Parts: sequence; structure tokens; C-alpha cells
Amino acid sequence: MQARMENPALKIPNALDTFLPPIEKPKGLMMKLAFYFTRRQFGKVLTPLKVYSARLPVAFGMFYGKIGKLDKKLTLPVETIMLIREQVARINVCSFCVDIGRWFSIKQSMNEAKFDAVEQYQTSPLFTEAERAALDYATELTRDKKVNPNTFARMSGYYSERQICEIVWLVASEHVYNMTNIGLNIHSDMLCDISRKKK
Repeated sequence: MQARMENPALKIPNALDTFLPPIEKPKGLMMKLAFYFTRRQFGKVLTPLKVYSARLPVAFGMFYGKIGKLDKKLTLPVETIMLIREQVARINVCSFCVDIGRWFSIKQSMNEAKFDAVEQYQTSPLFTEAERAALDYATELTRDKKVNPNTFARMSGYYSERQICEIVWLVASEHVYNMTNIGLNIHSDMLCDISRKKK
């Protein structure tokens, strides 16, 4: 039986601390550049970068960047993309992802009232029937890890086969972000507050 190795640096954090301490001074030129550019873009170095990416080879961080680049190849409306990501992050209770999603929606001048009402998307007049169908599908897939055939059939009445696959991609790839942050106890970076202060 293999003995468990104790790491004295790893102590039980309080509820708001990340499970691993943030790395404030990264090693390697690429990571230093990543810190610099995120500080410039967001007004601070993102916590997932300091806690997660700084401990892994650069290729892992580049994979995360590819997710965002692939989103630009989607044919779905940008607002629909952001609403689906927001809903998945909300169900998974990833406060970092909810916050950064809102930051992007604010930066792109999307309807903030709609994002405020995403929890009531089934009844809010701000949402179209197509958006409701996509959000029902994303909700079931995220919450239940399966989808009712009727939910799929209703969604397929509004979206092409390619767009249906895009919705699946959004749900699946959002889980990559969510589980990384939840797994390391990474909470909101309050990016929306920073963004509003700059206005």
C-alpha cells in the first residue's frame, strides 16, 4: 500500500481561499507575457491563470485559448452563445465563469437585463422561443447529464444540425472552465465591478 505524501504547504483553506495559493511571479517568458496581457485586458491577472495555468506547461493554457478562438467559428448569434455559457456556469455554480461571462457581455454592449433574467428565461419576455429551447436543452444536459427527446425535438425546430452541434460544444467546453475553477475553489474575480469602475 502506497503511503500518502503529506505536503506541509497544503493546508485546509477557508471557504473563500483557493485550494492552491496563487503564483504572483510566474516562471518562463510565455507565462509572464500571459500575466501582462490579462492584466492589461481585465485590469488584473485572472485567478485561474495564477492558480492553475501557472503550474502547468504552457500548452495547457494555449488549449484554453483555443476554446475561445473556436467560439468565433460558431454560426450561432453571439448573445445566444453567451447566454448558454452563462446558464451552464450558473447551474454548475462557477462564480468565476458567471462573472467573466457577464464581463464579456458588458464589453460587447449586450442586453444586461437579459443576462440578469437568465434564471427566469422560461417566463421572461426578454427571451425568444428559440433561446428558450436552446437554454432548456443546455439546462437538461448540464443538470441531468441527459436530454429528453422532446426537448431535443423542440430545439431542432429552431436550429440547424450544425448549430445543434455548436450548442453541444458550448455546454461541453463550458464544463472544462467550470470544473477547473470549482476543483481549485476559484471564485469570482469581480471583473464586472472593475469594468464598471472604468466607465
